[in-house]
Amino acid sequence: MYLVEGAPGTGKTTLALQFLLKGLHEGQTGLYITLAETRAELLAIGASHGWDLSRFTILEQLPEEGLEPQYEQTVLHPAEVELGESVRNVIEHVDELKPARVVLDSLSELRLLAENPLRYRRQILALKHHFSTRECTVLLLDDTSASTSGIQLHSIVHGVISLDNIAHDYGGNRRRLRVAKMRGIKFREGYHDFTLNTGGLRVYPRLVAAEHHSEFGTSPMSTGTPGLDALLGGGLVPGTNSLIIGPSGVGKTTTVVSCLLAALERGERCAYYVFDETLSTLVTRCATLGMDLAPHVDSGLLTLRQINAAEISPGELSSDVRNAVEAEHVRYVAVDSLNAYLQAMPGERYLLLHMRELLGYLNQQGVVTMLVLGQHGIIGEVQTEVDVSYLSDAVVLFRYFEHHGEVLTAITAVKSRANHHERTIRQFRLGTEGVEVGEALRDFAMPGMNGIGVIAAARKLRADLPVVLATGYADVDIADLAVKHCTILRKPFQLDELARTIRIGLVA
Repeated sequence: MYLVEGAPGTGKTTLALQFLLKGLHEGQTGLYITLAETRAELLAIGASHGWDLSRFTILEQLPEEGLEPQYEQTVLHPAEVELGESVRNVIEHVDELKPARVVLDSLSELRLLAENPLRYRRQILALKHHFSTRECTVLLLDDTSASTSGIQLHSIVHGVISLDNIAHDYGGNRRRLRVAKMRGIKFREGYHDFTLNTGGLRVYPRLVAAEHHSEFGTSPMSTGTPGLDALLGGGLVPGTNSLIIGPSGVGKTTTVVSCLLAALERGERCAYYVFDETLSTLVTRCATLGMDLAPHVDSGLLTLRQINAAEISPGELSSDVRNAVEAEHVRYVAVDSLNAYLQAMPGERYLLLHMRELLGYLNQQGVVTMLVLGQHGIIGEVQTEVDVSYLSDAVVLFRYFEHHGEVLTAITAVKSRANHHERTIRQFRLGTEGVEVGEALRDFAMPGMNGIGVIAAARKLRADLPVVLATGYADVDIADLAVKHCTILRKPFQLDELARTIRIGLVA
């Protein structure tokens, strides 16, 4: 005997109908005993899901004559007459039909008839004793919206399943269930997301990364861009996740698509979960950069998923990713972006916990994972909405910088657990052929913002001004500066050497 409890609208009746239909599929007879809903209402519920409920027995315990005034009981207590009759009818039909699966909907009606916790508990115990001798599995449905007395039954039944329906300020409701008790069976504790759509309940068990592991190679896979491969120490390593971080418009999404295209050209299956933009916009924008995704989508190698952060639950997303990896054999997974994924979560701490399990699972499966995280701000100080860098095996940082009146982009590999990566800063460009990563920005200086520019400005004011120039440039010559009193101090140098040179210049 098992108890399914929850407020109205959480899916108790739908779950019970699925329970009986599954029994019919396995050759078991079923009996649905309803104390609140009519047979017509149950048939309508089944029709809305496309189910034929005529194959099992539906017993109404609320006959029409019981609603007439002349049949109302006024002499004896309802618990002495109506409750006993209801329980007797249930037992008689179970003995007559001998069903393998029974649903009793709902206990709240029996509780009202009993009007006494002790009498109510004794009746449930009597039903349990009777069912235990009839070799049938019983599902009891209970409404918890107006009372907490269902807790009285937890010690009686073999298992308890609690259904919740959580309403947020915006977006769809979040439905979740929890197995509170299950005698003699090891079960997955905690809350599990589920959806209630046409076709019934679909449960997404909470993902535990430690339960999943597979063997895979760890040779780096090329990103398709030589400069990016050099930054990462050879490419992306299977079983690792990379965080692509930077401000808006810097090229994070394009870089991810470029890496996916390289994998697709090798014949590897990829899944791209897009939160921030529509799929049509993504495909069109990539095509203008010479990265055509349409042929790979048509071939089935690339799966594009448009995710609505206001509607999807974290468990549903994790289940979708797991299905892509195990059923579709996807080897590359990209999530764009974590900022939108955060909005699908009730709080940051839950995001980090879910991300940890999801990334751990993908790593255990040897999947290459790429995560996009946007930063606030364009030039100067930028801020990150949530810090997940410690969960990432590699971090690729994009940033803007100004040069010659232009806003340019730089890229660097901040972190890589799997490879010895470069620590240089390279220029990043988006061309007609996609992503371009240039050489390292060494000896890079802003015109007019270095020592030579300052000397040129000072020379216009006073040609005989004594100057000490400390520089790391090897090609700087005194003759080119056209300054009468100038001393060049080459880097590296000691602090006392700099002080001594300045004193000589001041004396001059």
